[in-house]
Amino acid sequence: MEANVKIVTTLCIVGQHPKILLGMKKRGFGAGRWNGFGGKVARGERIPDAAIMELKEEAGIVAHSIKEKGILNFTFKDDPLAIEMHVFAVSGFDGEPEETEEMTPKWFHVSEIPFEDMWPDDKHWLPLFLQEKNFKGQFLFDGHDKIDKFSLSII
Repeated sequence: MEANVKIVTTLCIVGQHPKILLGMKKRGFGAGRWNGFGGKVARGERIPDAAIMELKEEAGIVAHSIKEKGILNFTFKDDPLAIEMHVFAVSGFDGEPEETEEMTPKWFHVSEIPFEDMWPDDKHWLPLFLQEKNFKGQFLFDGHDKIDKFSLSII
């Protein structure tokens, strides 16, 4: 089925080497998975501004050092939804991460990232992110738990 509903989203991964901050999604799309912080970009909104706003809403911190590292495109079999996700690295922020209605933040050492409780695509692109590479990828999901096919490249 051809995708005909495209949404643009953001995802922020906060890093303080050798740790990264992830959030347990409490509701909505991706509930029950560890993930970065982000959400939909509103029409007319700048993508980096949306990323900063979502991070504040979901983790209670304000990014002041943010850099786009990748773009990932997701499609789903038998679903018209297509997602274009802009992935950002956040290396500086103000405030302390705190639980919100949507997310429960937790620091993870890079050697202890809970890939088994994350989206299946994360194990493919997150290592590139942690190596400070820029990347782009395309993932076709069969449901929400299985990747049918994907391509990923360093740019």
